[in-house]
Amino acid sequence: MFFKSNRNSILLLGLVCTALLGSISSCVSSAAPEQAGYSNPYATKDVGTLPPIASLTDGVWLKGDLHVHSRHSKESTNNPISKILNFSGAVGIDFICITDHDNHVNGDVANNTWADPEFKSDSVLLLYGAEWTTTRGHGNPFSAKPYHHQRLFDVRDQRDTVIGKVVNDLGIHLSANHPSGKDHFGYSYDMIKSIEVWNSVLWSKNANAIMIWDDMLSSGRKLTGRGGSDAHHGVPDTPEQATENSRQATANYVGTPTTWVFATERTSQAVVDALTNGRVSISANPYAPRVEFHADLDQDGKQDMMMGDNAKSTGKAVKFRVQLTGNTVLGASYTINVVKNGGKFRTFEVTGNQPVVEFTDIPEALGRSYYRVVVEGSPTDYPEVPQSMQLSENMVALSNPIFFNFDPNF
Repeated sequence: MFFKSNRNSILLLGLVCTALLGSISSCVSSAAPEQAGYSNPYATKDVGTLPPIASLTDGVWLKGDLHVHSRHSKESTNNPISKILNFSGAVGIDFICITDHDNHVNGDVANNTWADPEFKSDSVLLLYGAEWTTTRGHGNPFSAKPYHHQRLFDVRDQRDTVIGKVVNDLGIHLSANHPSGKDHFGYSYDMIKSIEVWNSVLWSKNANAIMIWDDMLSSGRKLTGRGGSDAHHGVPDTPEQATENSRQATANYVGTPTTWVFATERTSQAVVDALTNGRVSISANPYAPRVEFHADLDQDGKQDMMMGDNAKSTGKAVKFRVQLTGNTVLGASYTINVVKNGGKFRTFEVTGNQPVVEFTDIPEALGRSYYRVVVEGSPTDYPEVPQSMQLSENMVALSNPIFFNFDPNF
């Protein structure tokens, strides 16, 4: 009956509701925590003086593969270390890390892969490593010298803080493998220095890995993006040695993709250092063009930094330069996609033997900014792995970021 009353009754209902809302608002307000005097310790602020940028000229580009399995991985076929190294030398690979599954030998990599008489080369730089194979995912440690891998294997099921301490004690570069796959990296990204953003010749499977990389970069983690073929199988020497997986060797083998590092010298330690510092780009194969990415901070025509480098923003415009170096496909056009802070920024169409594009932008004066490059276009022939071009689709090259205002102590 009340809701059928006259205008005065309706007014009375409105007054009652208003009073109730006021009472509820008062209760909520009084229950809210006191914010007075609180200051966010993580608010954006000046990062202070950053370490100087290393030379852009005193170094050498080296190419390699950071994820390859030999016969010491149980599921591998027709792939002894000697075959891997002979092939690598033939296609111009400068460095390689043979990363056999450590759980296949209960962590005793030192007396298996590393102790193999074939684990030696006069032409290819060898890194020490293994695939850290655990119930929480896979990772690759990289080192220029032997380390106590058994310790890393033995803490695989411990808390991340315990594992992180062992990684630091061993002095190794730990990298996350195929972070979005079935055997994703299920550990803290704070204890790694790089992430496998391009795993195997199948480019399409890497989209989620790229998304994770951008998430980590956007949150202030300066992680290097690197590649790895994850090749397990070699071409059989005789028809009788063929297995159901042998066909993979003609599509995915050493160098699909190829990781390039700008190293201070041709040594294993310099390769690991360059990987840690992010002076790295990735190409579809050893013959595909390499993307180089530089920035001119004061626009005086001289490049001041390259991918992997971190500078303090002046709040003024910076000129960026992207160049494809190497075996571009004759008459082909390439699409250069610039990514800024995880989002699409600029797109350019280029042609020529050594195509170059330049663009300007103003990095944030205080906040973090990063820029990276993705190159798409016609695939470059890889005769030694003839089926690889169609599986890599139109993916040609990938750069690491150029950073601004990233806290080196993050």
